[in-house]
Amino acid sequence: MSFASLGLSAAILKAVEKQGYDTPSAIQEQAIPAVLEGKDVMAAAQTGTGKTAGFTLPLLELLSKGQRAKRGQVRALVLTPTRELAAQVAESVSTYGANLPLKSAVVFGGVSINPQITTLRNGVDILVATPGRLLDLCQQKALSFSQLEVLILDEADRMLDMGFIRDIKKVLAMLPKQRQNLMFSATFSDEIRELAKGLVNNPVEISVTPRNATANTVEQSVYAVDKSRKARILTKLIKENNWHQVLVFSRTKHGANRLAKNLDADGINAVAIHGNKSQGARTKALADFKAGKAQVMVATDIAARGIDIDQLPFVVNFDLPNVPEDYVHRIGRTGRAGATGLAVSLVSDEEVKLLHDIERLIKRTVERKVIEGYEACHDLPEASLKGGHRAANHKKPNPNRRKHANQADGQKQGQSTKQGQRPAPKGNSDKPSQRQRARARAEAENAQSDGNKKPQNRRQGRTDKSSSQGKVDPYANARR
Repeated sequence: MSFASLGLSAAILKAVEKQGYDTPSAIQEQAIPAVLEGKDVMAAAQTGTGKTAGFTLPLLELLSKGQRAKRGQVRALVLTPTRELAAQVAESVSTYGANLPLKSAVVFGGVSINPQITTLRNGVDILVATPGRLLDLCQQKALSFSQLEVLILDEADRMLDMGFIRDIKKVLAMLPKQRQNLMFSATFSDEIRELAKGLVNNPVEISVTPRNATANTVEQSVYAVDKSRKARILTKLIKENNWHQVLVFSRTKHGANRLAKNLDADGINAVAIHGNKSQGARTKALADFKAGKAQVMVATDIAARGIDIDQLPFVVNFDLPNVPEDYVHRIGRTGRAGATGLAVSLVSDEEVKLLHDIERLIKRTVERKVIEGYEACHDLPEASLKGGHRAANHKKPNPNRRKHANQADGQKQGQSTKQGQRPAPKGNSDKPSQRQRARARAEAENAQSDGNKKPQNRRQGRTDKSSSQGKVDPYANARR
């Protein structure tokens, strides 16, 4: 099947051909006709399969046949979770719409809002935005949605993960009810399906890959690594294998900065990208990395969904993610559009459980490899793929818990914890138990039959003081 058979105009086909594409991917083949028919769509495909073009191409086709946007109006809105992804989608719109008389804009935080207000007041056909900055613009009445025709949620599951559900609902409340709705994402969680119930109407549901699957074009491997030697081993892998354009994921912002500096010190040109960087710094770092000026880009998960680099060959998990699903999104940056890629993870002793969670999620065991001379002090046993995820708050039983509880009970009841002494009965500690009373009676009866012989405390072997007056106290032993 070719793009020409999908019902796209000559102007769009020319732009697609210029980018070197002639055959649509599986998600494009199914999504483009459904969008062109005006249907609501829920499409799930792992990252790197061309889903951005899957909604960009038919959107441009639909809007090119209608009236241009009036002043202050927006005809189509694309919501994305991150600035990088917003910029990427906007670039796709500009690339494929180069031969069309449509106006587009992208808005996100971290940059001045005034130029964005000026652009929107003239009206745009397609607006790509992050939720926070869009709401800021709405508060300043810089745009209107009264003529909105299409709403697209890109990476909707990521938006929920990042806590944008409130912002999304605020945006939805401002939109006209009569509109076409498209949801494109790498995965569709139960939360996303719940959101979709109040958003899409009788949607065409498209899924081209199993949920949480990793692409077969990505070769995955893990190395058992002592935590203190991770940076040294990463440098060794990059230099000895002559890796270029390596995307490295760090769990923290400070860790990303530190690792980038270490790589620079080792003669490897590296840049860092994360949320604490200004938008200008992030844009420059990404541009340098794409252009090959930087050999390595160290990123936090903010970049997991927003970076689209043609044939990115290498992804390294310097730190494993705490959320197993993020592993799928991370390594999805390589092996895109049919190209092959390599995903390497450096796993310390404290990350073994995270590795097992990942393997259970993707339902496969990742190949273990060893670097000679850098063997770790720990092994990486294979996970049991049959078992499910253990709850995060699950705790192993404390073998001393019963002993501690008994000691606490003894203290509460004022009982001695000396070895060999029987613990106090529950309830009123001054009241002897039935067994104690029976034993006391038996001893008293024996004493009477022996000529009023004084009853003995069997444990201590002493004469009971209460019998010194010639009277027998049947509960004497019970009270001790």
